[in-house]
Amino acid sequence: MSYLDFYRLQTEPFSNAPNERFYYNSAQHARALTRIMYITETMKGLAVVVGDIGTGKTTLARKVLDSLPGEAYESALLIILHSEISPEWLLRKIATQLGVEQPARDKIQIIGQLYRRLLQLHEMGKKAVVLIDEAQMLNSKELMEEFRGLLNLEVTAHKLITFVFFGLPEVEQNLNLDQPLLQRVAMKIRLSTLTEEATKAYITHRLAIAGHRDNLFTEEAQRNIYRFSGGFPRKINILCDNALFQGFLMRERVIEGNIVEEMAFDLGFEAQVHAQASIPAVEIPPPDWSPEGGPVGEQPDAGIPEAEAPASAVKQENSADLTEFQESPESETETEAEDDIEAKFDAFFEETFSGDE
Repeated sequence: MSYLDFYRLQTEPFSNAPNERFYYNSAQHARALTRIMYITETMKGLAVVVGDIGTGKTTLARKVLDSLPGEAYESALLIILHSEISPEWLLRKIATQLGVEQPARDKIQIIGQLYRRLLQLHEMGKKAVVLIDEAQMLNSKELMEEFRGLLNLEVTAHKLITFVFFGLPEVEQNLNLDQPLLQRVAMKIRLSTLTEEATKAYITHRLAIAGHRDNLFTEEAQRNIYRFSGGFPRKINILCDNALFQGFLMRERVIEGNIVEEMAFDLGFEAQVHAQASIPAVEIPPPDWSPEGGPVGEQPDAGIPEAEAPASAVKQENSADLTEFQESPESETETEAEDDIEAKFDAFFEETFSGDE
């Protein structure tokens, strides 16, 4: 018998693995989601989400990606796992995620391919959005300059691509490496830890999703979870999971405060002093964001611990079907459209790169 059977749970309620079902829509995450959707809908260019380890950045990024409808967006999520990447590698990954087939090795050629693809997406009525998780890893001036260059790809009164950075506070130092890019930040969002009230609601929410409608933790246990986790969703998950397993070993049907204290001691979690004047704990359903503009309706509550990045450095979802660009016989209309794209690119290339030799 596992603790799932003992507590009559259908699945692990406090796993740190990403799972859309467990998304907890706290007040601050609801506001952050709404603001990011506004940035993507209006193609503002660059937004930055900053938060400490374990505050829910990665899961928020995944929630944003899932909220961008495929018929209106060409969207992708890039997860940067290390800092030793080159500008060419970064540009190739972005180009691949947005549907460029066989990106070139040369940087100038990649930019040309990417520009053509962005113009195609624009003429199809689709918006290109790239979410960058672990953006604090982009810690060189050269990489920041590449983002600035991509943000210069525009048509009349319209940016062709929008980026959203998700990262630790160090990402702000990276942006300072390129002041012109820093000035292009259209919105900055800060994620904080959960309050005590929100921590209790978070625990109740995850237990309910896992199939247990009654709270398995006493009031004292919940206070201790908040005290030792500091309100960080990831630490809440770890502490609750350990406490449930210990309760199962002790055959305790309800987790008391002393069990939480014992697990916190074993994990090396120290009691936190909280003086936060923080975000309300109310759970606010995030709005659906219509591509035509504006929030409508409500989304079902789903759940959110911060999760470790997957093993691969890059994750692509919501990629568009490119079959219409792969058919061999071209119609006269398609040929004219491609000629128009080539003309726009030639004009852009001459204006941007002339005199750089």
